Amino acid sequence: MHTIYDSRGRWKIGFLIIALIIAISSIVISNRFVSVLAEEERNKMEIWAEATRELSVGLAGEDQTLILSVIQGNKTIPVIVLDDSSKVLWNVNVNVPSKNADDFLQKKAARLKLANKVIDIDLGDGSHQYLYYDDSVILKQLAYYPYILLFIISLFILLAYWVLNSTKRAEQNQVWVGLSKETAHQLGTPISSLMAWIELLRASDGVDPSLLFDMEKDVQRLLTITDRFSKIGSHPKPLPSDLNMEIDQSVAYMRKRISNKVVVTCHYGDIDQPVLLSSSLFAWVIENLIKNAIDAMDGQGHITISTYSVNSGVAIEIKDTGRGIPRYKYKTIFNPGYTTKKRGWGLGLTLVKRIIEEYHGGKIYVKESSVNAGTTFRIELRKAEGV
Repeated sequence: MHTIYDSRGRWKIGFLIIALIIAISSIVISNRFVSVLAEEERNKMEIWAEATRELSVGLAGEDQTLILSVIQGNKTIPVIVLDDSSKVLWNVNVNVPSKNADDFLQKKAARLKLANKVIDIDLGDGSHQYLYYDDSVILKQLAYYPYILLFIISLFILLAYWVLNSTKRAEQNQVWVGLSKETAHQLGTPISSLMAWIELLRASDGVDPSLLFDMEKDVQRLLTITDRFSKIGSHPKPLPSDLNMEIDQSVAYMRKRISNKVVVTCHYGDIDQPVLLSSSLFAWVIENLIKNAIDAMDGQGHITISTYSVNSGVAIEIKDTGRGIPRYKYKTIFNPGYTTKKRGWGLGLTLVKRIIEEYHGGKIYVKESSVNAGTTFRIELRKAEGV
């Protein structure tokens, strides 16, 4: 079944692909510009090398003004000139340290040679000079510019994504709280009316007391549900509780309301300390997970609930023998609106996650699942310290 989250996921992938295409295109275009400029600088250095050769072999009395202007016109490209014996003759636009200058220039020339940034100047008498040049500052900045720009854009996108997600979560929280409070408020009136009718029937003759008892139980159940909804958004304080007993009560309640084709088995570990719980909300979690397991098993199968002590907390595992969950949907199933049923709003697991993480400071996740072999949900909670 496809949900709004599947569509949103495809849109995200689409936007990511477009962003990657834009990023790669920017880098390719920038690199092309860099290559063109690098070629131009190479051409300038060849002219500069020719001017150097003419200056070196020029005859006395010739006007060398043009040659000197060419040589002196280089204000940006670092240049080192060496002779046949690798002796540094001179350099231009190179930041040379005050100590070991020759050694520094020799090493830099060696690096430029490896980068093929060297021009052989044939002086015509069997001797040679070698001109080594580096990229200009502008060319280096242009080469790094697209990567810096992409980094800044990426940071901006991440910040915008975080802000939008935070705003969205805040709006969702307001909707959750408003819906829960309104539900609790709307339930209050019919529950009060039902309680009044029970009292009226109790005062009447000929009413079976056992029926009144069952009606009272149903009203109490409605009161529990109302209490749960009213606590959404109010951050009820968890109290030290006996974890195994709380689970046992929820399981006992569900056993009376499920088919005998569903077997629920509990394995309670030795939990040596109380666990911080909001009892009514935690019971809602267990009931929801059991109902979910029953739906996944199509009304028949085996549910196993186990508890363990782990480090400074406890773990609860609820395992079923249902149809299982594909790995790529391990997180999606907790999103609002996700459901595989024809009826329902797909809010059960969302409420479960919210109750465990926001109201109990714990974690819930799919520990393992195999298609047509079952699923294990794991809940981790903290123990009550100093109790």
